[in-house]
Amino acid sequence: MITTITTKGQVTLPIRIRNQLRLSPGDKLDFFVTDEGHIEAVPVKESANKLKGFLPTPKVAKATLEEIQQGIIKGATKQ
Repeated sequence: MITTITTKGQVTLPIRIRNQLRLSPGDKLDFFVTDEGHIEAVPVKESANKLKGFLPTPKVAKATLEEIQQGIIKGATKQ
């Protein structure tokens, strides 16, 4: 695939590459030049903190302090 460098030094990544790498606007790439003179672009992985809120909160009943204490006692007395 061929792309053109703008006067600002920018290039547009073809849609096929963006889709294959699952890139979206605002994502970051890290560029390297190999010993052979080739350019490699690697997507920058975000921290796990960015995933906060990605999954829905589990719908489980919350235990009261008394229920937790009873569970601890019950578990401690089992042999």
